[in-house]
Amino acid sequence: MEQKTYLPKVNEIERKWHVVNAEGQVLGRLAVQIANILRGRNKAIYTPHLDTGDFVIVINAEKVVLTGRKNTRKIYQDYSGYMGGLREQTADVIRKKHPERMILDAVWGMMPKGRLGREQFKKLKVYAGAEHPHAAQKAEPLEIKFA
Repeated sequence: MEQKTYLPKVNEIERKWHVVNAEGQVLGRLAVQIANILRGRNKAIYTPHLDTGDFVIVINAEKVVLTGRKNTRKIYQDYSGYMGGLREQTADVIRKKHPERMILDAVWGMMPKGRLGREQFKKLKVYAGAEHPHAAQKAEPLEIKFA
């Protein structure tokens, strides 16, 4: 008798909510862990062509750590589409104006490109401070640890 590979049905996928505290975490290492949870790679039922991931709430985004001299040398670019419309800002400036953007950009770069990646990315909620409006979802705290 042949063993069949299990494929989860879309309505069978159970999605949890996780809260991640970004305080003191290194940006890139944190982004890898978040991207894997959004994609569902931490689950036994992971399937590359299905959205099996969970929701992730990131708090204290303003307290994320950049290693080395990235605070002054890392450049974030915005392009309006017009000639001369390229705006460049350092990580220090972005941290003051839009601290959520640092985590959003880092995780976005690690998600698959295409329809599925965009759908999975929508399950990420990032907040600069310690408060978030998702108390009704009963999100469980998630410890991010690095080996």
